[in-house]
Amino acid sequence: MSQETFEYLCQRLTPTLQRSHTKFRLCVPVHKRVAIALWKLATNSDYRIVGHLFGVSKANVCSCVQEFCMAVTKILLQEHMAVPSAEQFAEMSDYFERRWGVPQCVGAIDGSHIPIIASQHYHCNYFNRKGWHSITLQAVVDGKGHFWDLNVGFPGSVHDARVLKNSTVWTLASSNRLFPNITRNISGCDVGYYILGDPAYPLQRWLMKPFSDTGRLSGQQRQYNYRVSRARSVVENAFGRLKGRWRCLLKKNDCDVNLVKRMVLTRSVLHNICEKHGEYYSDDWAATLELEQPVHVLPQRGVNEGAAVREALVEYFSADMCNTD
Repeated sequence: MSQETFEYLCQRLTPTLQRSHTKFRLCVPVHKRVAIALWKLATNSDYRIVGHLFGVSKANVCSCVQEFCMAVTKILLQEHMAVPSAEQFAEMSDYFERRWGVPQCVGAIDGSHIPIIASQHYHCNYFNRKGWHSITLQAVVDGKGHFWDLNVGFPGSVHDARVLKNSTVWTLASSNRLFPNITRNISGCDVGYYILGDPAYPLQRWLMKPFSDTGRLSGQQRQYNYRVSRARSVVENAFGRLKGRWRCLLKKNDCDVNLVKRMVLTRSVLHNICEKHGEYYSDDWAATLELEQPVHVLPQRGVNEGAAVREALVEYFSADMCNTD
């Protein structure tokens, strides 16, 4: 993080983090409080080790981290991770089409597991399919890898589709309150804005996913899967950069689960700030994400409007491929 971004954080958070001296001791300055919190969030070092590094007590480190996370989620969350406006959705759609040739797409959605120490209560619920305890982070990103919606905190055993159906994105999109009513005629079908997901998610008119590879896909369907998977990689890259820069997300966090949720939100906001400010990122930091095990796909009943949209995109990609040839 550059000095400019560090100063930006200190300036914005000073009204909340500033403390006054007392007759008995001097308060920890805001710059030092922010530095302590950033170091803890970036390394997940033990509180005592961070305290020795900065010359403060273990209790001070704990309070600095908690108050910093509360300040970031209170002051910066809505500013750096708000639902996009109609103009922003249009810009995101244009970027996806220019970058990956996918029309009307405004984001990609995926889930990631955040390791935690086993909870004392209902610890079996937090045991995920990978064999360890976690909470889930569901994120929607734009074409540049910036998060614009997060859902954090479901136990690791909960299926991705169920996390989605209990999220704000599902509630708003299903009631036509998330995306502007802007459609484009594609292969005879009026297609509105949509996001891309993996096969674990249910097909909706606003959520496209690949065809399940049964070994009998047509050439057009394979071309569709290739385009969708290539564009959807932006969310996987975003998770990689998030965990690469804030490597504590790769380690088991010994904090209370509620604090872990707030810390994950804070790191995600900081990710957006660093990305938008053009902060340096080295490929050597890239997090080695765990290999995904096969995801159980929940059965879908009936035919929904998403199938018509997907078929229209299949024809669009096929025609586009022919024009390119």
